[in-house]
Amino acid sequence: MRFRSYDSLRFFNVVARYLSFTAAADELNLTKGAVSYQISQLEKELGFQVFTRQHRGIVLTEKGKKLWDISRPAFRDMERDIDQIRGESTTRITIGMSTYFASRWLSPRLMTFIAGHPRIGLRLQPLINLINLRTQNIDMAIRWGKGEWTDMEIELLFPCPAFPTVGAVINQRVNESGLDTAWPDIPLLHDRDGSQAWSDWHQAAEFPYRSGDGDLVIPDPNVRVQAVIDGQGAALNDGLIASELTAGRLFRVSTVELDNYGYFLAYPRGALNIPELKAFRDWITDEAAS
Repeated sequence: MRFRSYDSLRFFNVVARYLSFTAAADELNLTKGAVSYQISQLEKELGFQVFTRQHRGIVLTEKGKKLWDISRPAFRDMERDIDQIRGESTTRITIGMSTYFASRWLSPRLMTFIAGHPRIGLRLQPLINLINLRTQNIDMAIRWGKGEWTDMEIELLFPCPAFPTVGAVINQRVNESGLDTAWPDIPLLHDRDGSQAWSDWHQAAEFPYRSGDGDLVIPDPNVRVQAVIDGQGAALNDGLIASELTAGRLFRVSTVELDNYGYFLAYPRGALNIPELKAFRDWITDEAAS
């Protein structure tokens, strides 16, 4: 049977981006009921559900995810072609990353990409949590960790081992009593709930791991760096805090590091079929290699 509900498919793409009928209705300047009706008509023609309605919102079904993966680049290509017909050939891509990575690594290099690709518009989206990129319309992300994510394509950008750091006051305590004695009383600062980073480090250091009630979760890396400087605890940091180490604002308290941690590119399957994203990927991997 020939598919005909392309209008409803456009509605589906907007709803899939927000995972919200209300937000989609606001963008489309329609009522929530009208958007819901279009999705119902689409599901009727397709013969399967694209969303599962839950108490606190909606999620894509497995077939809905496949439809999103197929339709999103198709609509994007069509929009780009229309812009070219209009003579508006600049295409914008959105790259998600932490402000920590953007300011400490990407910013000093970014002008070379802009100069070399004047027809590619670039939007840097602050990214803290490891969210589904689709929900914020992010085309590609840069993530820190071990690269053990299965929801998208993952590519190592560069390794960047993590190691424990503290501020001046805690460092003095460590120097006076020794790390073995001081460590159990030092609060640990985590990047997110459920993070395995500290557990991995304790295993590598052969220290007993404990996650106490006094530990803090600070998702923003820049805020976490400042919290360590202010003496709130110890955090796992990487080579991007070299200036703080040199200035004596942060102190490394162990030679043990997580050498399998680093920065990774993350993008939906098939994203590199989009020329602009492939151009950014090729550029940033070359920069990392050099």
